[in-house]
Amino acid sequence: MKQLKLTLLFLIINFSGLAIGSWLMENGPLSTWYTNLNQAPWTPPGVVFGIAWTFIMICFSIYLGKLFIEENNQKNKSIFLLQFILNVSWNFIFFHQKLVLFALVTIAILTALLFMYFFKFSSKVGNYKYLLLPYMIWLCIATSLNLYILIHN
Repeated sequence: MKQLKLTLLFLIINFSGLAIGSWLMENGPLSTWYTNLNQAPWTPPGVVFGIAWTFIMICFSIYLGKLFIEENNQKNKSIFLLQFILNVSWNFIFFHQKLVLFALVTIAILTALLFMYFFKFSSKVGNYKYLLLPYMIWLCIATSLNLYILIHN
């Protein structure tokens, strides 16, 4: 029951983060600036982003529910807060401010943080750590898209 409550709490927090990030980027993906960029050939269609983020945040929330049952400490809270800030702020940095290099640094740190979750902070959650894989894979793709835009524009 505690796992379910924590998972629901993280679902609310994580989907709120997605909503804030979406609000901060305004009309980013549909803006003239973005649509006129030379984008990577592997850039997925827009609809994929919503589907992917929904699946990612469900998996991530279940993982966090388990992690915080097993190890509810200040370190985990701080790392989660940093992940949340990086995830939300990337939208603002990239789409609103158009700071492509700073956005790349932000998403690279976020990606590294997720890999740290997987390899260093997941010892107590067992197979739940595999729920991080969709997020890790998506961040690798997103990082490559950001890098492509930096190099080719």
